[in-house]
Amino acid sequence: MAHKTYISFKTEDEAYKKAIQEISDLDIIHKSLDVPINSTDDDYIMQVIRSEYLADSTVTILLIGLYGAENRGEYEQRYIKRELQGSLYHSAGNTKNGILGIVLPEAESSIYKGSMNCTNCGGQHSIVDLTDRTVIREFSYNFYIPNGKCAYPEDDRYCVLTTWATFVKSPESWIEKAFAKRESPIASKTKVRPKSAGG
Repeated sequence: MAHKTYISFKTEDEAYKKAIQEISDLDIIHKSLDVPINSTDDDYIMQVIRSEYLADSTVTILLIGLYGAENRGEYEQRYIKRELQGSLYHSAGNTKNGILGIVLPEAESSIYKGSMNCTNCGGQHSIVDLTDRTVIREFSYNFYIPNGKCAYPEDDRYCVLTTWATFVKSPESWIEKAFAKRESPIASKTKVRPKSAGG
């Protein structure tokens, strides 16, 4: 079943957005938030984003390239931050979207850092660098939702993450995986406006 999907992206990564739009059998919304909403009321802004940009969508794809890091500044990232906030926003008559992060080829080496032996549990954990250096906090916090453990198993993450090469092999299955998170227990622990990555 196709889920209506919104793509959040930086202008520099538009070619990847267009490539997704050309995949048959995906129900993609062809809109982007590229003008400011004239208000200081955060709830009003979220309602406008939901009704005018994310209407009827149930999954948001965030393209993670080299230009979407938190440390590039609030103003620089204002649109993708608002789109993710609107996607995570839950209110009467509006449920949050599932969030699928797709790491683009040029960003893979910045994010996937191999694995390490854990001194806590003795196991081996993958090192996935989702910090202010690589992505906006709205994604990193909701991927690494604080859990008091030494690792983040799938059930402890709301956001879903994959690489571009893996996504294009089976786009529907990745969108479905993000969609299913909306009904999982971890959905109740998300934050719309996290103050710091991982905290």
